[in-house]
Amino acid sequence: MDNKTLQRLTETISEEYFGMPFKHKAYFNKRLKTTGGRYLLKNHNIEVNEKQYYKFGEEAIESIIKHELCHYHLHIQGKGYKHKDNDFKVLSTKTGAPRYCAALETYEERANYIYKCNKCEMEFPRIRKVDTAKMVCGRCKGKLVQQN
Repeated sequence: MDNKTLQRLTETISEEYFGMPFKHKAYFNKRLKTTGGRYLLKNHNIEVNEKQYYKFGEEAIESIIKHELCHYHLHIQGKGYKHKDNDFKVLSTKTGAPRYCAALETYEERANYIYKCNKCEMEFPRIRKVDTAKMVCGRCKGKLVQQN
C-alpha cells in the first residue's frame, strides 16, 4: 500500500462511516514507533505507522484510520476530540473505531537491558539503562547487576 491508496482509503472510510468528506492528507510516516497513527491538529492531516500495515495488514490500517477520523471530524466540528471526551467515546463506539491499536512489540522485545538481583535472582528487563547504585530489587531490596 502506498500513500495514494491510503489517501483513497481514508476518503472512502470517511464517507462511508462518518458521512462527511475528508479534505486533507493521509500518509504513512516511517518515523512513528509507538503509535498506530496520529491526527495533526495544526494542519488536519493524518499520519499512519507503516509498520502496522506490514505486521497486521489492511484491517489494522482501516481501524487506525477510523480512530484518527474520529479525532478529525470532531475537531473540525468544534466538539470534544480528545480520548477522554464523551463526544469522542460516542462517535468511536458508533463507527466501530478501536480505542487502541495492537502493539508492534511487547515490552520484553523492546527491552535493551536485563538486570538480575543478587539475592533472589529475579530478572528485570528494561528499555532504558538503570543506575544500579540507586535502584534495588523491588522484591527483596537486593543489589541489581546488569546481565548484558
